[in-house]
Amino acid sequence: MDYQNTIAFAKELDSTDKLRDFRKQFFIPQHNNKDAVYFNGNSLGLQPKSTIDYLNQELEDWAALGVLGHANARNPWVNYHESLAEPLSRITGALPTEVVAMNQLTVNLHLLLATFYRPTRERFKIICEAKAFPSDQYALESQVKLHGLSPSDAIIEVHPKEGENIIQTDDILKVIDEHGSSTAVVLFGGVNYYTGQVFDMPAITYAAHKFGAYAGFDLAHAAGNIQLQLHDWQIDFACWCSYKYLNSGPGGVAGAFVHEKHAANKELPRLAGWWGTSKKNRFQMHPQFDPIPTAEGWQVSNAPILSMAAHKAALAIFDKAGMEALLIKSKQLTKFLFYILRDINEKHHRKVIQLITPQNAHGCQVSLFMLEQGREIFEALIDHGVIADWREPNVIRLAPVPLYNSFEEVWTFGNIIQTILNK
Repeated sequence: MDYQNTIAFAKELDSTDKLRDFRKQFFIPQHNNKDAVYFNGNSLGLQPKSTIDYLNQELEDWAALGVLGHANARNPWVNYHESLAEPLSRITGALPTEVVAMNQLTVNLHLLLATFYRPTRERFKIICEAKAFPSDQYALESQVKLHGLSPSDAIIEVHPKEGENIIQTDDILKVIDEHGSSTAVVLFGGVNYYTGQVFDMPAITYAAHKFGAYAGFDLAHAAGNIQLQLHDWQIDFACWCSYKYLNSGPGGVAGAFVHEKHAANKELPRLAGWWGTSKKNRFQMHPQFDPIPTAEGWQVSNAPILSMAAHKAALAIFDKAGMEALLIKSKQLTKFLFYILRDINEKHHRKVIQLITPQNAHGCQVSLFMLEQGREIFEALIDHGVIADWREPNVIRLAPVPLYNSFEEVWTFGNIIQTILNK
């Protein structure tokens, strides 16, 4: 496609966008009585207008039924989480029995590591990305220490080459080859939170398995953003949050994936809780834990119904839109954004914006390293009603998401930066 840096061209793209009406299903933050340009869905997705109806139904049933709502609510609470498995499986490329909505992301990561990180004298290392999201770093360090090991010995971080911003797949595979025989787990983010780089999950998984290590992924920035085929890629375990691209509310209920080859193995060790035990025996209060032979067997507590109601509202929108259509529009939005940013550099006859997101491996998120006036430009964007994200030292993170962002908003963002630089 021959792109043009004009509002007319952006509006033409919007006129042919098959998903354009989905924007009407979300509340858009306001700035000076107009819709803000909300490019922060990588931190917190917008609220679906239907969320309040889903929540109100559960609040009404709670008010009318009290504890009887567990069995008699219109959506009985005792098995409420089961209704989320199929829509989550479509988003993650998994079997419904391999996914479960539960807890928070880092809680789920700890629960999964309790099963899959079982270090021995010969096999004790964890290979991960350097500068992963801090919560992952804290989780890995604490897990290693719980086993009486030193993080400096057990945690192997893969860094970008000097002078580069992203980690090349070949460098990841090289580290796995070097440490594979002593590695227990390879754990990466599906998408790096800072750069927006999508990691080659199938290649990483294959390399880990070649040495007998488990492969796991933090999909916080991947779920609802990029194509996932967790089952077919033979990934062992994964977890994610729901408040970013999945639009399920601040601190919304998270999710977990356990491949069926492990989920059906009731002998796997785990940190057990009563909601993960056999449904037939759960309320008989047996002292012996009998794990459900699906991903549900990693549950520890009963479902947070109000949080799950918000999650259910958002997943219904994903089902209506379809992941295939969302992925197509996502690529179109980011291609247009890349074009706009390159055009800004060309018009200034010098590079004022450095793209640190790889153009051949990305989702919705595009990260810009501002070479000039970074903080001033970010603050000016706020003044003009653009809600983006700032990361030190000079990075602006943007996420034009296909459910509610438009091509005109991408053009508007670029035009604001152009106006600021012209001054």
